[in-house]
Amino acid sequence: MHALPGMELTEADPARPSAEVIGAYFDRYEHAFDLRVRRPVEVRAVREGDGGRLLVETSDGIWSPRALINATGTWDQPFWPRYPGQETFRGRQLHTAQYAGPEEFAGKRVVVVGGGASGTQHLLELAPYAAATTWVTRRPPVFREGPFDEDAGRAAVALVEERVREGLPPHSVVSVTGLPLNDAIRRGLADGVLDRRPMFDRITPDGVEWRDGSRVDVDVILWATGFRAALGHLAPLRLRAPGGGIRMEGTRTVADPRIHLVGYGPSASTIGANRAGRAAVRDIRRLLAEDRPAAA
Repeated sequence: MHALPGMELTEADPARPSAEVIGAYFDRYEHAFDLRVRRPVEVRAVREGDGGRLLVETSDGIWSPRALINATGTWDQPFWPRYPGQETFRGRQLHTAQYAGPEEFAGKRVVVVGGGASGTQHLLELAPYAAATTWVTRRPPVFREGPFDEDAGRAAVALVEERVREGLPPHSVVSVTGLPLNDAIRRGLADGVLDRRPMFDRITPDGVEWRDGSRVDVDVILWATGFRAALGHLAPLRLRAPGGGIRMEGTRTVADPRIHLVGYGPSASTIGANRAGRAAVRDIRRLLAEDRPAAA
């Protein structure tokens, strides 16, 4: 979590969920700077308009802008992997987006799927309540020691930036930053809660099973498998590259210089979002200046 320009993020209770802290901070920020946000508005589609303008179709009318900053992020698109036998499971399956707290797992046997920050945090939080926990990931987790300073942040952003320049789907932030080896993680490793197993091969009615025949009976599968960019409303513009992602130059889409994505790829966290926002505004100002008719 990083502060936005002009207002420090201070006195955040480390015991509160990040979503609550950030939500309250954004609310203060919006009022302090009189940001006139119109809500709730659903953007249904962005299409080519007339005279070089875009057509933004929404639940609150239609706009016809000369440029667009798209900052929809990923929260609306939780990623649910598919595994053989998934539809036969008799227990409960939920995604981390539906996680409401550890109490609902009391007395349950739980498998947590995913090696990111959400997966490890949920696992550590619910383990004292659950009857048993199993942690599975596709790749062995990488734990990072030491502070995550500005140089580390720039290096992480650069790695994600490299993929989007090539039109490839961006990887998750944790895939390039690693997991911070803090006191909670150390305790989880020491007491066996973070005893990682490789990804299972199939789901059975009563649990999960590996190719070697080993199995674990579980009541709940918690998919901490991340999110995908919520960009369905931009589909009419055909921005995607053959690699499945959207080719980017900074925040600008290569296919359409009027469209800027903030919250996609290197700006998918507040580490890169501040710089991305400034870059997008500078680029759009240049675009609008070029489009402005010359004085008579």
